Amino acid sequence: MNAILSLILSGGAVSILVAIPLLGVWALPHVFGIHLEWLFGIVIPYVAVIIFFVGIVYKVVQWAKCPVPFRITSTCAQQKSLPWIKYGYAEKLDNPVSTAGVVGRMILEVLFFRSLFRNTRLEFGSGEEIKYKSAKWLWLAAIVFHYTFLVVLIRHLRFFTEPNPFFVKIVENIDGFFQMFLPTLYQSGFLLGAALTFLLLRRLIDPKLRYISLVADYFPLFLILAIAKTG
Repeated sequence: MNAILSLILSGGAVSILVAIPLLGVWALPHVFGIHLEWLFGIVIPYVAVIIFFVGIVYKVVQWAKCPVPFRITSTCAQQKSLPWIKYGYAEKLDNPVSTAGVVGRMILEVLFFRSLFRNTRLEFGSGEEIKYKSAKWLWLAAIVFHYTFLVVLIRHLRFFTEPNPFFVKIVENIDGFFQMFLPTLYQSGFLLGAALTFLLLRRLIDPKLRYISLVADYFPLFLILAIAKTG
């Protein structure tokens, strides 16, 4: 699909999602006297949370049911074999043979995106020359995006819990530490918007990514960017 058409469709879909609550909470009460705050402020958020967790469980169950006839695990490190062949700490993480090694590798993957940090990007040079370049900026943007999004999620727990857990207030105070403006300028919102802008521009500027990108690729970026910009 054409990149411009994908941008228009995904941006339009996000605009509709933003316009619906504005219409229900602001326009209807002022124009027609219809008050639907309870629907958009209570019912829809809780229904969305329930659908989210039920959907996650459903997908995990579906993945677990998929047949795997050949369990061929590929790793990039030396396998443990003969005593005189080096098998150090790096190999224990890349090609683990113990539970501790598996746990260590999973922690680095889940919390620090270790594979993405080591990822390289292929480019064609002059003639038949092939170059492999580091992709550390992509790793940094991914780290910033996911952790700031986590902070935003934790901050918004104050709307769903009573009394608020102690860590929610701590995270909110740290996130709004500067307090330069009213309302408070949260660092997570600024960093989340910056990371999403980088990921969006990367998808638009890179010809290969732009060619394979669909509406489903742009829609989450625009949706989360709208969340970051509206607070």
